[in-house]
Amino acid sequence: MVSGRIHSVESFGTVDGPGIRMVVFVQGCPMRCLYCHNPDTWLAEGGTLISSQELLEQYQRNAPFYRGGGLTVSGGEPLLQKEFVTDLFTQAQARGIHTCLDTSGIAFDPDHPQQVMPLLAVTDLVLLDIKQIHPQRHRQLTGHDNRRILEFARLLDQTGVEMWIRHVYVNQQWNPPQDLMALGEFLGSLKHVRAVDVLPYHTMGEVKYQRMGLDYPLKGIAPASAQQAREARQTILQGMRKARREAAQSEVSGKEQRGKV
Repeated sequence: MVSGRIHSVESFGTVDGPGIRMVVFVQGCPMRCLYCHNPDTWLAEGGTLISSQELLEQYQRNAPFYRGGGLTVSGGEPLLQKEFVTDLFTQAQARGIHTCLDTSGIAFDPDHPQQVMPLLAVTDLVLLDIKQIHPQRHRQLTGHDNRRILEFARLLDQTGVEMWIRHVYVNQQWNPPQDLMALGEFLGSLKHVRAVDVLPYHTMGEVKYQRMGLDYPLKGIAPASAQQAREARQTILQGMRKARREAAQSEVSGKEQRGKV
C-alpha cells in the first residue's frame, strides 16, 4: 500500500478538470511563484500521510456526485510524489475513474523521461501550468528555469496525453504581449492541447503569507481583471493560429518540393 504526503482534499472541485471532481492536494513544491496562493504546500515534510486506498474509499463514498468528473491530483507538485500518484491513478482507472494530473512539470527530468512514463500511462488528462514562456522572466517569477516544463509538454504531446494549459495573467510587466504570442506559438506546435485557460492574478493568498510570517512578493500589485485575462487568452490563441498556419504552409511547400524531384 503506497501512501503520499497530502496537504488537503477537496470533495467537490469544479475547476480542476472536467465535471465535479475529488481533488487531492499533495504536499511539497520546489517552485516559489511570486503569486503562489498556497505557500503552506511548499515544504515536502509537511502534510499528512494518507494511502491510495484511503483516498479511493473517500472517493467511493461520494461517487454518485462524480459522474462525468473524476479524480484530480494537484499540489504542491504531484511529480515529486510520482510513485504515489501512479499507484493512486492505477487503482482509480481500474475502477473506471477519470484521472487528471495538475502539474507545473518542474519536477520532470528530461534526461530520464522513462521515470514518468508509468504515471502518464494511467493519466487521462494533464492540466499543465506554464507560468512563463520567457526563460528569464520565468526564473524571476518562479526561481526556476522553464526548460523542464517545456520538455514535459513536448513529451506529453509525443505520448498523446491530452493537455489543458493554464497560465496566470498578472499585468503587462509580467505578461507582455510578445510573451503571450510566443507562448501561443509554442502551444501551436503541440497537437494534443485541448484547452487554454488564462487565470487572472488575485491576492486571496496574501493572508496566508501574513499568518506564516512571510513577506508577500507582489504586495501592492492590483488583481488582474477577467477582461484582461480574456484579452491575454486571445493573444495566446492568435499565436497558436499563427504557428499552425505556418506549419501547414511548410508542409504544403515540402510536398510540392518532393513532387518536383
